[in-house]
Amino acid sequence: MIDPVLDRLRKTPEWLVLVVLGLVSLAAPFIMPGLVTQLAFLWLMVVFAQTWDVLGGQLGYNSFGNVIFFGIGCYATAVMQRDSGLPYFDALTLGLLLSALLALVAALVFGAALLGIRGHYFAIATLGLGIAAGELAAGWDYIGAGSGMSLPLFPGELGSRELFFYFVMLAIAAVCFLTLRWLYGTRFGLAMNAIRDDEDKAEAMGLHTTAIKTVAWAISAVFLGLAGGVAGNMLGFIDPRDVAFSGATFGVWMVLMAILGGKGTLWGPVIGAIVFHITKELFWTYLLGWQRVALGVLIVLIVLFFPQGIMGWLADRRRARAGGAA
Repeated sequence: MIDPVLDRLRKTPEWLVLVVLGLVSLAAPFIMPGLVTQLAFLWLMVVFAQTWDVLGGQLGYNSFGNVIFFGIGCYATAVMQRDSGLPYFDALTLGLLLSALLALVAALVFGAALLGIRGHYFAIATLGLGIAAGELAAGWDYIGAGSGMSLPLFPGELGSRELFFYFVMLAIAAVCFLTLRWLYGTRFGLAMNAIRDDEDKAEAMGLHTTAIKTVAWAISAVFLGLAGGVAGNMLGFIDPRDVAFSGATFGVWMVLMAILGGKGTLWGPVIGAIVFHITKELFWTYLLGWQRVALGVLIVLIVLFFPQGIMGWLADRRRARAGGAA
């Protein structure tokens, strides 16, 4: 029963999928007004998974430090809103631009320093980077240190805050997807995949591999910085370890969502983020007190029994059917 359905989905034009998904996304907060915040965080998860896959899937460099760009975005926007003296929306706009810029600069600096390292050494280095960022933020009084930082109140009517940030986060996720869709189809995208397949051969062919990896990381950092600025406002409070630089949650979830959907693909991280977020919300709703245990079990199951992801599983089924038909 499932194969005919998969065949129809595979033959559906991508533009039609995008149009339907766009219409559903625009209508969702009005159809489910009680779930607007959860839906906004769904798009945050999509951004997390897409941006992690730039390095982890397309380039084959597993990073555990991407959360640092998210944290920079959280604090940059919050500080601009607190200190600029501008009206709320002007300060928010400038804060998001600052978040994207600082995340970009941080990625260029850290990329130049770390992306010459390969394999598990790079993964360990990025993990340490994320932990160090959280500890530094927790000791910096200017941004609230360990006490955290509160965001200004939204000036709109009751309920308008959630709706506003839903559409802002949706826009970031959509622009991120379309940007990566374009990027993966360019010569730069081919160069990224060449590095993933064999970096030594890529260098022998004349590719400046460190520069390519750094630029790719910087592109993902821009969207993480924007997402951090919006997420901080959605939450209303930024804690340095549990929100901004939360490697144990956001940092790990980025990796898992990309793996679940199928890393190294365009749609895999999107699908993985949707499935993971819905499952996580169900755990938090129906397994109160045991939700973290259930989430831990889910993480183990994904890594052990589903390493190829949903897109990989679909590809295996197509190959099996093709082989059977032959």
